[in-house]
Amino acid sequence: MKTSLFDLAKMIDHSLLHPTMTDADLKAGCELAMKYDVATVCIKPYAVPDAAKWLRNSKVAICAVAGFPHGNSHTEIIIAEAVRACEEGATEIDIVSNTGKVLGCDWDYVVRQIGAVNKAVIECGAILKVIFENDFLKDEHIIRLCEICSGLDVAFVKTSTGYGFVKQENGMYSYAGATVPHLKLMRKHSKPSVQIKAAGGVRSLDDLLLVRSIGVTRVGATATASILEEAKRRIDAGEDLSKSVNQELVTGGY
Repeated sequence: MKTSLFDLAKMIDHSLLHPTMTDADLKAGCELAMKYDVATVCIKPYAVPDAAKWLRNSKVAICAVAGFPHGNSHTEIIIAEAVRACEEGATEIDIVSNTGKVLGCDWDYVVRQIGAVNKAVIECGAILKVIFENDFLKDEHIIRLCEICSGLDVAFVKTSTGYGFVKQENGMYSYAGATVPHLKLMRKHSKPSVQIKAAGGVRSLDDLLLVRSIGVTRVGATATASILEEAKRRIDAGEDLSKSVNQELVTGGY
């Protein structure tokens, strides 16, 4: 079956999380999300009521972040933020695992926290995505988090926040985000019912098609318009996007 524009649009959480975004920017972002009929807008907690108003005549859902972007809040605070977002209109919640606890291998804490938040979110009728912030982690940490989230029946595991910059030896900060090796690792070590979200690095249609080919079902993107306009052009030209994965990207990563 050929990949449709609708299929690709419903893979996208249109990201509206940059700290400099004004309310006008957020409204414009919601309007863009409606234009392209994406899966969700991923938006700041305080803006959920406004997003619910702006999106009320659409099929675009609201994904709110909680304990974002570092995951260092008390579990009770993350739950309170998530529950309030659900009460105000969010149907998906993205949280960040506590990186210090993960690196310290305090797995009991990690299990308790993710389990408690997942339970609260499900009770609200919403679903949870758990962000790992892979730039900070080694493969063994990623694997363990996948196993934990699988055991807790979390809906999605997600690579990155978009804001996990790592300090280099020269003092500069860099960020990789979603990479092919990490996405393959997460798909391999998560049970089939746990979906994978790629965030950070998916900037083109070819990137989207690539991650889709390795089992990713949702991406966080700011380049939504350019990705979907390119998809429309190529579909209108007769291209079968289900067969258009860039093999150079597959072998080399991005």
